[in-house]
Amino acid sequence: MSSFLRHPLMAVAATTGLTLPWVYVWATNGAESLPPLWTVAISGIAVLGASFLLAWGAETAEKDVPRAFAIAVLAVLAVAPEYAVDALYAWTAGANMNSPRGMEAANLAVANMTGANRILIGLGWSGIALFTLYRVGSSDDPAVESRSGFLSDVVKLDRDISTEIAFLLAATAYAFFVPFSGGIGIIDTLVLVGIYVLYIAVIVRGDVEEHEEQVGVPAYFHQYPRGGRVAVVLTLFAYSGAMIYTAVHPFAHGLETLGTELGIPAFFMIQWIAPLASESPELIVVAYLVNKARSTAGFNALISSKLNQWTLLIGTLAVVYSIAAGAVGQLPFDFKQSAEIWITAAQSFFALAVLVNFTISAREAVALLVLFVSQVAIEFLLIRELLTLPFGMGAIDVLLAYTVVYLVLGAALFVARRNELRGLLGRTAHTAQDAFGSSQSQAERAD
Repeated sequence: MSSFLRHPLMAVAATTGLTLPWVYVWATNGAESLPPLWTVAISGIAVLGASFLLAWGAETAEKDVPRAFAIAVLAVLAVAPEYAVDALYAWTAGANMNSPRGMEAANLAVANMTGANRILIGLGWSGIALFTLYRVGSSDDPAVESRSGFLSDVVKLDRDISTEIAFLLAATAYAFFVPFSGGIGIIDTLVLVGIYVLYIAVIVRGDVEEHEEQVGVPAYFHQYPRGGRVAVVLTLFAYSGAMIYTAVHPFAHGLETLGTELGIPAFFMIQWIAPLASESPELIVVAYLVNKARSTAGFNALISSKLNQWTLLIGTLAVVYSIAAGAVGQLPFDFKQSAEIWITAAQSFFALAVLVNFTISAREAVALLVLFVSQVAIEFLLIRELLTLPFGMGAIDVLLAYTVVYLVLGAALFVARRNELRGLLGRTAHTAQDAFGSSQSQAERAD
């Protein structure tokens, strides 16, 4: 009996069981009749279960496709809820074009997008780095290196993520110019989506690497013939994606309702609490990988998620807006959302400067975390009128001030690590050259 309970398929069955209460609630349209706390609990547990299924699917897929591509698919599915939330606001904006309701929805779309991106770095990158360093006491993670000094231990990253970092740097540089047109238009869509398509074209042509020795559920599925593995991967991706897609909206709405009952402004909830809910699958998946001493794969997933959110998510907003409006248009936003985009791009700039040498130290992780948390806390206190800043500074001034801080810190790091930056860009160029000259490379390897 004990061996039966320890069988990998029992783990799959138990994890699937976490999603079944939500399947029943969703199928019977019972979410609206449930109290918010129950909705949050049932849908949140479903998201948790689906996240594990998603991780097992990605790890199983690594045997047959380039690991970077498997992780990119994982990243897209894990942040699919964020796409759905933003698409809803963009659609509402387009359907109510040139009206106060349309402008409000457009601002909410941008606020939700920037909040999600900043959470991914401010809590995701920093939190996973600190969790990895914490876990080193109870796991044998080769990615962790102990160094002398206060908060000097580092997590070493795989240099193969040069491609992700370089493409994310290009998207970040472009994002600074988006606010100058007063909205997100089709040109932005072409540029940002084009960056992501080029990235996928590079990594999908990569070699299928010798996969890491897996344990548990992925190891069991790796024993299947190739056709069986493909079926398993597609099933896990489809089911977990459906669970996340259907559950995260009620989860986020339930959190918003709970927050409103506690006196938290709705706009603040849309920008921070709803994205936190929709980002939870990604953070759960990465924490799972780190817990298995696979911190490199975890960081790859986080960086890939940031790349697709910073390209596809922004780029598709104009498409959804235009479809709803019935004509090609530009998703508008006010100056506050311009400032939100600038601070989000600046945070990304600083975070990439941290990673350009393929390490992140405890000190750097704490810096990312403190900068993020302090800015959100100050904004919250200003909204609630619990804090008064000198010189009449308001929320927008705080955003611009933090933007400058991020840019100064990032520029200083890039200057100090300019040799590492040149090496990273050179490695990316070679990767792209190998990808698009794959036939020649394969012939050379055959020789």
